[in-house]
Amino acid sequence: MKLPVKIALGVVFFLALAGILAALYLYNKQHKDLQKVKPDYVITASELQKEFESDESGSTAKYVNRIIEVSGIIGSVKRGEQNIVSVTLKTESDFSVVICTFPPATDPEKLVTGKNVTIRGECSGFLMDVLLNNCAVVK
Repeated sequence: MKLPVKIALGVVFFLALAGILAALYLYNKQHKDLQKVKPDYVITASELQKEFESDESGSTAKYVNRIIEVSGIIGSVKRGEQNIVSVTLKTESDFSVVICTFPPATDPEKLVTGKNVTIRGECSGFLMDVLLNNCAVVK
């Protein structure tokens, strides 16, 4: 085999190995335990929804991919696909709520409709509703 072919095969092998290792790292990466993480912002569900409704681009820059501690009244609790628990927090708007998704290990029996609760989660954005993922109830 000629030297340039050996070098090209070595580079391809190295890139494939690096890709496999990166994929394994990302697949096994653990979520942050939001019970122990300090929130970037503390706000009520109504205030958060109003901010996104009045200035979506500014609020997106401010809140998306940040840890937010939001408090409000539970509107509904549902278990969806892959046993993910979804909790909606009521706002002053009739058309928009704050949706908080919890890991599958969450016990939805502790989350009671009509109860005031404080939830910490990572903001994903605004699509008619404000979305928080990987949430945890703050005690």
